[in-house]
Amino acid sequence: MLSIIQNNLGIGVIGAAIVGILLLIWNIFLQLGVSRIKKKQQQLFSGKGAEDLEKIILGHVKGIKELDRDIQDLYGISNKIHNLASRSVHKVGVVRFNPFKDLGGDQSFSIALLDGENSGVVFSSLHSREGNRVYAKPVSNGKAMKYPLTDEEIEAIKKAEAGAEGLGKQA
Repeated sequence: MLSIIQNNLGIGVIGAAIVGILLLIWNIFLQLGVSRIKKKQQQLFSGKGAEDLEKIILGHVKGIKELDRDIQDLYGISNKIHNLASRSVHKVGVVRFNPFKDLGGDQSFSIALLDGENSGVVFSSLHSREGNRVYAKPVSNGKAMKYPLTDEEIEAIKKAEAGAEGLGKQA
């Protein structure tokens, strides 16, 4: 029984030595990995030839805050421009016509000037030998507000709503 223990003891010592050597090799690989990581960390945080990483990050944070303020300012300006544009004239329709079939040519006209909500004004000019008369009528959402519209004025409003600028004759 003692000889079995002595034989097994030798195998146990050899096994322990092999495990110890494997652990030593593994430890060396781990130390090399840690050493490489430390070198990279030192290069990253050393600031040699470049600014310190912390300064760079803080600079970027400051830049992002400035850009955010600029974006907010531009958003406010964009809203002001949008509100102004919705109230300005950007739809025009013109119709030329002859109110007196037996006299002259298409010297009379109706012009509709509308905003983004199809509100604005329609002007009509009636030309005759005796003179020229000009009428202005307010328009809201493409409809007359107070005064009835002529066929030519309605046609001018429709052209403006459709975005068709230019001259046209009444059929």
